[in-house]
Amino acid sequence: MVDTAKTAGTSGDAKPRSVGVVLVAVMIAMLLASLDTMITSTAIPTIVGELGGLEHLSWVVTIYTLATVASTPLWGKAGDMYGRKGVFLTSVVIFLIGSALCGAAQDMGQLIAFRAVQGLGGGGLLVG
Repeated sequence: MVDTAKTAGTSGDAKPRSVGVVLVAVMIAMLLASLDTMITSTAIPTIVGELGGLEHLSWVVTIYTLATVASTPLWGKAGDMYGRKGVFLTSVVIFLIGSALCGAAQDMGQLIAFRAVQGLGGGGLLVG
């Protein structure tokens, strides 16, 4: 009789994933999100001065938080359905695209919209 545990790949002879590598990857992603928050909070007065939208200042911060909170459970469900690695990498890419778009924003409306895109990716970083 064939031992199904060995043929299914659940035996101890399979190479385990390095926990250290996974931990470092998650720490880098969290550093990415933390740096974004620290840099944005420091530079926001200058950015608003350049774009001339003081009346919309609160939305720049608030929309990121709203998008992150709203997307976090969606990223969690997607991770359960499709696998965490791909979903996590997708959220990192969306976060980076949102960051690049924020840097290219020409007015406050664009900055607010691009911060929402960045927040969508940030929700996936928190789940990851």
